[in-house]
Amino acid sequence: MIGFLDTLAGHALARTPAADGCGITISREGRFLTVASAGRNARDLDEKQYGLDDGPCLQALRTGEEFTVADMLGEQRWDSCPAHAVACGTRSSLSPPIAAHTDTAGALNLYSPKPDGFAGTNLAGMRLIAAQATGTIALAQRIADDQEFANDLETAMRSRSIIDQAIGVIMGQQRCDAEEAFGILRGASQNRNIKLRDLCRDLVTSVGGRPPQDGGLRPRP
Repeated sequence: MIGFLDTLAGHALARTPAADGCGITISREGRFLTVASAGRNARDLDEKQYGLDDGPCLQALRTGEEFTVADMLGEQRWDSCPAHAVACGTRSSLSPPIAAHTDTAGALNLYSPKPDGFAGTNLAGMRLIAAQATGTIALAQRIADDQEFANDLETAMRSRSIIDQAIGVIMGQQRCDAEEAFGILRGASQNRNIKLRDLCRDLVTSVGGRPPQDGGLRPRP
């Protein structure tokens, strides 16, 4: 994903002759990250906004709206962000949103050393690049979610294996069926304020003399 986003950042920079830097910001679990950049100063200018928790790229990210700053020298918004940009040689910026109103919302951040550096920019082209970034980030998120689901499922299967072993122990000790054995284990878990999986692990360990083997989705070596 990162390689493709780097390519997109470079492509956006190449299509805006007045720009000298481009960064791609995303928000993930409450943190802001520059996941790709091209040219000069983009990463530094992005990170200044993260430190302030404010700025044009974060406004675009949070609102899903496009933000253009014609001249940082006269800009009154965003605390010390405009002054920092001017000190870095940046006078104007353009920030189309990426993946608006999602868990991985972001912005495409273009910076220019010229006032009104984006006055003649093909905004439709920049929005298309932002849309391509949106698709890439959405795909990466889907892959991450699928992996998390697989990990959760494997954990659940391992827990089920340990619980099944403990149910077998209780059935043998109490001469009861599986449903009654599970009720006994669940009651003991609640009374002792201990997780059912941990209770079952302790029981099987005490009976067998060693920790139980976890069952899983992957074969054990």
